[in-house]
Amino acid sequence: MTAPNSKGCLGPKVYPEVPDGGWGWAVAGAFFFVEICTYGTLKSLGVFLQDLMEEFGESNSRVSWVISICVFIFTFTAPLSTLLSNRFGYRPVVMIGGFLISLGTISSAFTNSINEMYITIGIVSGLGYCLTFLPTVTILAQYFSRRRALVTSAASSGESLAIFAFAPALTTLKVHIGWRYCLVVLGIFQASVIGCGLLLCPIIIEPKLVKEDNESDKDSLSLKQLQSSYELENEQTRTSISSGVSDDSGVTSLSASNVDLRTAGAEKKAPVEMEVQDKEGQELSPPTPVKEKDEVERAEVEAGPLKPSSPNLLDFSMLKDGGFIWYSLFGLFATLGFFAPQLYIIELSKSRGVEPSMASYMLSVMAVAEIFGRLSIGVVLNKVSCRKTLVLLGCVICLCLVLVAFANVWEFWGLVVCCALYGYFMGTVASTHIPMLAEEDVVGIQKMPASIGVYVFIQSFAGLAGPPLGGVLVDITQNYGAAFYSCAVGIGLSAICLALVGPAKSGMCRSKSRNNSKSMEEEEEDRMSQDNNQVDFLDMDLASEDSLLRRSVDQDNSSVI
Repeated sequence: MTAPNSKGCLGPKVYPEVPDGGWGWAVAGAFFFVEICTYGTLKSLGVFLQDLMEEFGESNSRVSWVISICVFIFTFTAPLSTLLSNRFGYRPVVMIGGFLISLGTISSAFTNSINEMYITIGIVSGLGYCLTFLPTVTILAQYFSRRRALVTSAASSGESLAIFAFAPALTTLKVHIGWRYCLVVLGIFQASVIGCGLLLCPIIIEPKLVKEDNESDKDSLSLKQLQSSYELENEQTRTSISSGVSDDSGVTSLSASNVDLRTAGAEKKAPVEMEVQDKEGQELSPPTPVKEKDEVERAEVEAGPLKPSSPNLLDFSMLKDGGFIWYSLFGLFATLGFFAPQLYIIELSKSRGVEPSMASYMLSVMAVAEIFGRLSIGVVLNKVSCRKTLVLLGCVICLCLVLVAFANVWEFWGLVVCCALYGYFMGTVASTHIPMLAEEDVVGIQKMPASIGVYVFIQSFAGLAGPPLGGVLVDITQNYGAAFYSCAVGIGLSAICLALVGPAKSGMCRSKSRNNSKSMEEEEEDRMSQDNNQVDFLDMDLASEDSLLRRSVDQDNSSVI
């Protein structure tokens, strides 16, 4: 791997191709820490649920809206994150997001009502989560190509690690210092995201064409020789045409016929010489390095995003892509099953006869299994040769079956197995559904920076509706299993949408290839017709000159006789 060219340690990193490492490892470490401070912290805030209910005298549903609003703002403002990242760069946006996360969490420790927490954690921290997470995962995908799935999955395991570690740590800490000071400590910890933003150095791909000096000298020399030979041939061509007009008759001493011949030669010689010169100019033009041009274009496509001259701040053109639309619908329905199971698993376990002290371990089982799921899916996607969306489809189908099993299991070990399977397949889906946008099966790495904001924005509505929808079903049926049925329906619909991404993408590719082939055939026909017209025009001129010469010679012979 070639070392990057950069101005300083934190300057832009310039590579001739996607490095699949290099400074990308530092970006992967930053993303791991960002996962801890965003999704990991967000899913661990349930530790303070009972404390907030007692402090403000609010119901369970009212307090739960703090998390729902935060998730909604997190995903709803994704286009804003994309716009700011394209306008100002990833680094300043992530640093501002880290500041907002810390500000919202610390200020929540000084609130006097749950409505104020809707603003501090729900809006301020939610916006900070969005400005921090999306730019980091986008630039990480640009540093890797072959190892992209493996690195992204491993780095995203920070979320699972945070869920596993924060729950007992925060529970112990709030016993000693209280929930308010605990939020202050958590906010100070989240301020370290600002340092992670400094590591997000821009990447620039500049393919290089290596050319030896000797070869360049030979090329210039051969070009000069070619030019001189063409000049000689064209001079001979002009001489032969001129001689054919004025000397080949054999009666050049006759004044009358000589004047006629010169007149005819002057009239016909001009268009002939113009065509010869045009042909000479075309042949003397330096040949286009087709092979080198193709190599450069191929390198640009494989290497990833070059440094944009004028990037689009917010591009909705991908909404014309049928494959992206189906993939966005997949993300919309899949989000229904992302948050509700963690919220209701403890209550479901209690309703099935599990002791409250043992029910709390269900979340720990999910978190540990999710780590293995995130790591294993990265290895699998790095090895498979088929479409990666098919692998993701298999994981989504398994996740749907596990959610159905939750509602039909009534014993402790059955719930443990279901939690382990859910955590595993949840890790495979959660760690790949956003980075999968970089694959050519969906939109490709070139369009990922613009499409990721629109994709997450579409998810926001399901993120807001998922937990309340499960709560409404639980209130109606008085059965926590109904919440898992609703999640299973959403995941099932997402599987259908994901299965339609491949056919939609293939249909678009075939239509584009047909249009390109038709345009190429039309250009080829036009070029052949122009060449035929030029040849016919030259033949006609030469034929007219020959007939004129013969007619003048016949007149001279008759006069001599």
